[in-house]
Amino acid sequence: MSKIIVTGGAGFIGSALVWRLNQLGQSDILVVDRLDSSDKWKNLAPLRFADYLDADDFIANLAQFDKTETLLHLGACSATTERDSNFVMRNNYGFTKRLANWSVEKGTRFIYASSAATYGDGANGMEDGVLNLEKLRPLNVYGYSKHLFDLYAHRNGLFENIVGLKYFNVFGPNENHKDDMRSLVNKAFAQIRDTGKLQLFKSANPAYKDGEFGRDFVYVKDVVDMTLHFTENKIGGLFNVGSGEMHTWNELAKAIFNALDLPPEIEYVEMPQHLRDRYQYHTQADITRIRETGYEKEMTSLHQSVADYVQNYLVPDKFLGD
Repeated sequence: MSKIIVTGGAGFIGSALVWRLNQLGQSDILVVDRLDSSDKWKNLAPLRFADYLDADDFIANLAQFDKTETLLHLGACSATTERDSNFVMRNNYGFTKRLANWSVEKGTRFIYASSAATYGDGANGMEDGVLNLEKLRPLNVYGYSKHLFDLYAHRNGLFENIVGLKYFNVFGPNENHKDDMRSLVNKAFAQIRDTGKLQLFKSANPAYKDGEFGRDFVYVKDVVDMTLHFTENKIGGLFNVGSGEMHTWNELAKAIFNALDLPPEIEYVEMPQHLRDRYQYHTQADITRIRETGYEKEMTSLHQSVADYVQNYLVPDKFLGD
């Protein structure tokens, strides 16, 4: 019986949570995941945890874990381009609903990953909490699957006891296995190393110049600290997890070149047609409410976080905990 369960624990943010828990002296952790054909198992190699269990075996044997103190639910299909809607809904909505209800019934602290993808194009704002929840219109089935559970939790009064976290554009170590869903920092490193230049999408929206649209890019080390903040209190609710700032793709690209001590060389290419109608041009987390819960740690700046990631992990090919 482990004190803490981390679903998706071999994945990007999940393994980073295990790493931070190890730093805090905690290794009584059950890692739950599905080890597919990717190399995400490598994220686990440097980490300390009590046991590993396949996700389907975990779901089938929930009764064995009713003394667990905290369930950090990061397990999901996170591909925003996934077309198998049934698969996404089963993994992201169905499993989350079952685990949340079970946790509330057993008195287990339940903290789950929602997403900034629930905000869609941002036309209805990016204010967290439940005030405008019904108005949100995600642009893809991934965002919708996350939004649907947020709605379910709100309508059934679960936010009195559980915490949902709307992660914005997270980047950092342990994302190598994510293929096309890797951050630009990860993709750019390989591209610059191989070609000496970086390709960015041209704008398909006349309101934005090439490279001048952007996102709230947040470092995974900040994300895990914001997540674990909620293990230290009994606050419930739905919160944004981001840097609180928007940076353009051009700014991010220059930070990557700076980290590599190279002059910027950027080439703009056409945005793929299948992305044009589901593309977020501007995201920025309002983190006022998480600050109001007592989270006081300063966010790592974009240039500091990119430099740390590139120089201490990508260049030497290391994982968190190495």
